[in-house]
Amino acid sequence: MINGGVHFTEPGIVQNIRAMRMQTILMGITNDNVTGFDKIGYQRKIPVVSSFAEFIGEDAISTTTDDTVGRLGLTENPLDVALAEKGFFQILTDNGIQLTRDGRFKMNKNGEILSLDGSKVLTNMGTPLVLPIIPEKLEDISIDLNGVVRVYNKDTRKMDTAGTLSVVTSDGAAVLNPSVKQYYNEYSNVNLQTEFMQAMVYPKTFEANRQLYQIQNSNLQKAISALGG
Repeated sequence: MINGGVHFTEPGIVQNIRAMRMQTILMGITNDNVTGFDKIGYQRKIPVVSSFAEFIGEDAISTTTDDTVGRLGLTENPLDVALAEKGFFQILTDNGIQLTRDGRFKMNKNGEILSLDGSKVLTNMGTPLVLPIIPEKLEDISIDLNGVVRVYNKDTRKMDTAGTLSVVTSDGAAVLNPSVKQYYNEYSNVNLQTEFMQAMVYPKTFEANRQLYQIQNSNLQKAISALGG
């Protein structure tokens, strides 16, 4: 007895569908990087594709972060600070302590130094950074390369120390030489040329898999029609 039927193997149509889905995700990561080019503190996402991706599909894709220092831009705000070395500022949010490289800080009426979204900036002692006196102007605040924050006291004509900015690694270890730059913002570390070159590869791979899918799907339909006849 002869058993007939139409069969397709997983490395065929299913594999092409998986490949197209993967290329779509990879293109999305590239788009995120391009969008983040001018964002303060944005760090480039690097796609990581694990082994046997042709069988695992989109679950084989993860991302890691490029922690190289981004472009530094000079500003006129004394509370704009950037890190010229790897590391993160610690801020206290409603969800606990978080890390950021966005050093666009501000001061409230109580002399507390806050992040742009209102979170409290922390010192290396784990406490919120609060100025001992309210300065007449922001230019009376100085921040040195080690992150030590001082404010001019007009009564004593001296600089009073408020504390030291907490700068840590992604694992929470203190960065000993953070190279804090006052009057600077750090833009992203995205290289547009690299992203555009990468963006040219993904559509071509997607199109190749799409054409293979169409060919295999057409052959399958012909086989089904032939058997039906």
